[in-house]
Amino acid sequence: MPPSIGSLRYRLRLQSRSTAQDTSGGQVNTWSDIATVWGDIQPLTGAKQVSAQAVHAEVTHHVFIRWQPQFANPQAVAAMRLVFNGRYFNIHAAINEGEGNRFLTLLTSEGLNDG
Repeated sequence: MPPSIGSLRYRLRLQSRSTAQDTSGGQVNTWSDIATVWGDIQPLTGAKQVSAQAVHAEVTHHVFIRWQPQFANPQAVAAMRLVFNGRYFNIHAAINEGEGNRFLTLLTSEGLNDG
C-alpha cells in the first residue's frame, strides 16, 4: 500500500544508463540524472550470496515515489537506478499503484553492484 504524501521524506535521484567512449576507444557505462524526486524507502529482505569465494550482501526494498508522466513506461523505469546518500538501488520493476497515476512502487535491490 502506498504511503501518504507526507511520508515521502527522502530525496532520490533516478538515473539512466548510457554508454560513452573512453580515452582508449573502449566503451564505458555512464549514468545520467533523469529526475530528482521525493520518496520513501522500506527495506524488505536481506540475503548473503557467495561467489568467487567472496560474500556479498543484498537488501531488497520497496521505494515509493509520486507518479510522473516520464515514468509511464515501466520497462524504461526498470532499466534505471536510484541513488540515495551514496547508495545505489537497482530497479527491478515499477508498479503504477491501482493504475491511478498517483504513486509508483519500485521494487529494488542494493548491495551487489552499482546499478
